[in-house]
Amino acid sequence: MSNQLQDYNPSGIGEINGNLLGLPFDYESANLIVFGMPWEVTVSYGAGTANGPQRVLDASTQLDLFDFDHPDGWKQGIFMVEIPQDILEKNIYYRALAAKIIERLGQGQPLTATPDLTPVLREINQAGQQVNQWLFAQCQEAMNKGKRVAVIGGDHSSPLGYLQALAAKYTDFGILHIDAHADLRDAYEEFEFSHASIMFNAMKLPQISRLVQVGLRDICHDEVQIIDQSHGRIVAYYDPAIKQKLYSGTTWIDLCREIISHLPEYVYISFDVDGLDPKLCSSTGTPVPGGLELEQAFCLFRELVKSSKKIIGFDVCEVGDAEWDGNVGARIVYKLANLMDLSQRQSTTA
Repeated sequence: MSNQLQDYNPSGIGEINGNLLGLPFDYESANLIVFGMPWEVTVSYGAGTANGPQRVLDASTQLDLFDFDHPDGWKQGIFMVEIPQDILEKNIYYRALAAKIIERLGQGQPLTATPDLTPVLREINQAGQQVNQWLFAQCQEAMNKGKRVAVIGGDHSSPLGYLQALAAKYTDFGILHIDAHADLRDAYEEFEFSHASIMFNAMKLPQISRLVQVGLRDICHDEVQIIDQSHGRIVAYYDPAIKQKLYSGTTWIDLCREIISHLPEYVYISFDVDGLDPKLCSSTGTPVPGGLELEQAFCLFRELVKSSKKIIGFDVCEVGDAEWDGNVGARIVYKLANLMDLSQRQSTTA
C-alpha cells in the first residue's frame, strides 16, 4: 500500500477500484472508514435511497481531488467498506412487508384487521434492531482501532447504530442536523426505527446534549411541541425563518456563527440531502421545496471548523437512485471527510 500511495497521482483519472474516489487505500491504511447502509425499509414516499451508497460510490471516481479547504485531504486515507449485499437483500424483503403496513394505515384501518399485520410489524422492528446492532459493532470495531467513521445511507434511519457507538465513546456531544424534516416522530407509521424517527431515537441517548436542526420546513405539530418543550436541548432553525432573516439583511455567515454557538465541543453532522434545495438531489425520498444551497451548507461546516469545535463523525443520507444525486452526494461526503480531518488536526495541534 505504501508503494501504491507513493506512485499515486491525485490529478490522474479516478480508478474504478471499488473504493470511494478511486483512492489507493484499504481498511488498514485508511484513517476514515466509510460504511454504506443500503436500508430504506420504512420510506413512506419515494423509494430508491437504498441504492444511494452505490450511487455515491459510482459517481465519486468522477470527482477531482483538489479541495479548496484541504487540498491534501485525500492523504488522510479514506476507505469505503464493501456495501453489504445481505443487508440490501433484507431491505428488499422487509420493504415489501412494510408497504402493506403503510397501505393499511393509509386506508385508516387498524393493523389488527384481517389479515392481522401486527406480527409483520414486530418482524420489521426486529430487523431494524439487527441492522442497528450490525452497524454499532462495525463502527465500534473501527473506532477501537483508532479510525474515524462515516456512514452513507440509505434512508435517515441508517446511522442510528453509529450514533449509539459514538455515545459509548463520548460522554457529551451534539448533532448538527441538516434536513427538511425534524425526524422527531415517535415510531412513525408504527415503525420503531422509521426514517422519520431517527432524531427521536437519537435523543434517547443522554450523551447527546444538544441537537441543532437547520433547514426544517416540513414538520408536524407534535414535533414542534417536542422542540418547544425540550428546554433548549433541541434548537431549530426553520427554513422560512432563515430566509426571512436573509431577506431582511442578516448575513448567512452571522447566522452560521449563531447556529454553531449552540453546539458543544464535539459535534456529529447528520446530513439529509433533502435539507438542500431539491434541484440538487431531486430523487431523494421526500423532497420539499426550499432549503439550502450546497455552498451554504459547506459555509456552515467551515464556520464550525473555524470555531475550533471538533467534528467527530458524520452521515450523508437519503441520496436518491439517480446519477446526479450520487454526484452531489459524493461531493458532500468528500467535503465532510476533509473538514472532519481539518477539525481533528487543529484540535491535536492546539
